[in-house]
Amino acid sequence: MVIEQIYTGCLAQGAYYIESKGEVAIIDPLREVQDYIDKTQKNNAKIKYIFETHFHADFVSGHVTLAEKTNAQIIFGPTAKTNFNAIIAEDKQVFTLGELTITVLHTPGHTMESTCYLLKDENGKDHALFSGDTLFLGDVGRPDLAQKGTLTENDLAGYLFDSLRKKVMPLADDVIVYPAHGAGSACGKNLSKETVGTIGNQKATNYALRADMSKDEFIKEVTDGLLPPPAYFPLNVKLNKEGYQDVDKVIERSAKPLNAKEFEVLANETDAIILDVRHQEDFIKGFIPQSIFIGINGGFAPWVGALIKDIHQPILLVTPAGKEEDTITRLSRVGFDNVLGYLDGSFNAWKSTGKEIDALESVSALALAEKIKENAFVFDVRKPGEFNSEHIENVPNTPLDFINNHITEFPEKAPFYVHCAGGYRSVIAASILKARGFHNVIDVAGGYAAIKKTAIKTTAFVCPSTLK
Repeated sequence: MVIEQIYTGCLAQGAYYIESKGEVAIIDPLREVQDYIDKTQKNNAKIKYIFETHFHADFVSGHVTLAEKTNAQIIFGPTAKTNFNAIIAEDKQVFTLGELTITVLHTPGHTMESTCYLLKDENGKDHALFSGDTLFLGDVGRPDLAQKGTLTENDLAGYLFDSLRKKVMPLADDVIVYPAHGAGSACGKNLSKETVGTIGNQKATNYALRADMSKDEFIKEVTDGLLPPPAYFPLNVKLNKEGYQDVDKVIERSAKPLNAKEFEVLANETDAIILDVRHQEDFIKGFIPQSIFIGINGGFAPWVGALIKDIHQPILLVTPAGKEEDTITRLSRVGFDNVLGYLDGSFNAWKSTGKEIDALESVSALALAEKIKENAFVFDVRKPGEFNSEHIENVPNTPLDFINNHITEFPEKAPFYVHCAGGYRSVIAASILKARGFHNVIDVAGGYAAIKKTAIKTTAFVCPSTLK
């Protein structure tokens, strides 16, 4: 028996490769599938099944392409409806894989078709649970993504409570848990950085699996503090239900080198966004006016999905040399297939022509400390949880995810400063504000990590229920 977790940090996503006696199952594959095919060929094996735990919202799965290339059968849980051939399994249906079996455990709640897959070893012993977005390490799936008609997030949370207690918690403590996501995913609130656990550990540590928890308590805790989902989520669900183009064709169409003149013409004649994915330190020093920065070395794809609302949006790329196809691939993972081309030679090709460039002012945390003494305007673009944990006194929270909702709060003329945790998100925020005409925005290098080392006064949010 071979079980391999194939974890993609950019998406905080886990796909799984299972092999027994030359037969292979893939669970929740990435959109680019050649690595799975290469692995089976190297092992002289054949992909028999492609299991999908649910219709993913945060990325485009590779199930359709992988089935087309291998003739493997796609399997979804009960109630799923697709526009392509798939086995819609019944609850407790068993699939044989070499000497192993995989049992379908329908676990509605995150979505109504959400399903876990229980792997039993060659002796028939429960070995591992592939828990999708039903159970994470430290958390459970958010119940607000599949609301339809009269079905509310409270209804879904109630289904999730029942699913966990009837299908998951009765499993033995030594059963391994392989979730679909880890920390960094927007599919849950409190995901662990660990990507493999056990049922016993989760019973002991996961707030949502407390044995003494009532359904009402569960619903309240699971739904409390949920931020609105990124706008691209329903668009990815649609692709995963209906199908999509092979990523190789997307790359072939999109990996088009453009000289500076061609790039400028397309930028002027289309409504394309200029997306600059270089390192933030390079972006700060100089960029094409109106560019939006989202660095490929950070949480690139999820931030693109959160900040660019439409997956059909035309995009022109400025990338580090040699990262063109990688960038296009990462965009395709979240459904952004409409790349018009990239600037051949990167930013230097633009700069060398003498065309107009822009730059971003950035200051140190020590410099910010002096400006705060002069009552400078400062904005914290971290997530609310980070902000509530600790923040600069009297500074508002304007989370990057929802920066467009806070546009009227930024000064039109007076200089103002933005910071995040380490300097990546603040540059994203500053680039968006610059593109919207806020040329008075100033980035704080090093973010809150650097701020904490200064004399700047900080405070933390105190929950009213903890006050004496």
